[in-house]
Amino acid sequence: MKFFIKKLFDISSSLIALIIFSPLLIVLSLIVFLNMGSPFIFKHERPGLKGKLFVMYKFRTMTDEKDENGQLLPDHIRLTKLGRFLRSTSLDELPELINVLKGDMSLVGPRPLEVEYLERYSPEQMRRHDVKPGITGWAQVNGRNELAWENRFKLDVWYVDNHNFFIDLKIIFITILRVLQRDGVEVEGNSSGESFYGNIKKEEHI
Repeated sequence: MKFFIKKLFDISSSLIALIIFSPLLIVLSLIVFLNMGSPFIFKHERPGLKGKLFVMYKFRTMTDEKDENGQLLPDHIRLTKLGRFLRSTSLDELPELINVLKGDMSLVGPRPLEVEYLERYSPEQMRRHDVKPGITGWAQVNGRNELAWENRFKLDVWYVDNHNFFIDLKIIFITILRVLQRDGVEVEGNSSGESFYGNIKKEEHI
């Protein structure tokens, strides 16, 4: 029953939000297009429920600038002033409402991370994929940028085991407050400040 309630809440809430925010979405689309060109939507494959891949949508925040060898420049160089603003206000994540409406994501759940992380999770950490990924989640309202990966995954698994409608409402409410206060919002890169390597030594990937 709780999964039916969650799905119904996701579909109805994302549809209402898309209607309400449609003028803002149109304006932001135009602004991003004029500042960074096409495409103005950043599409990236992420693992969803049971690790199944889906395409996640966000507003573009970085340019495609490359070095003399044709390699993309570091993220912090390609991140524009507009991109910083979109990230600091979480406006870049508004297109993810489309993912919720499509059924790829939920409003609340563990954040979808990089595909290459799948092979680095322990069996316990992999349980974060037993529910749909979310626009916001339990880890996001309990530290977000300040969390070490291991602690973040523990919070994700706690959510998998304990989530219900009222916990989701609590997380959404706290998220709104955090966004308004710009507290713990990701700007420079991923949430922990560095990539997740699991039990693999970082030096092996440098």
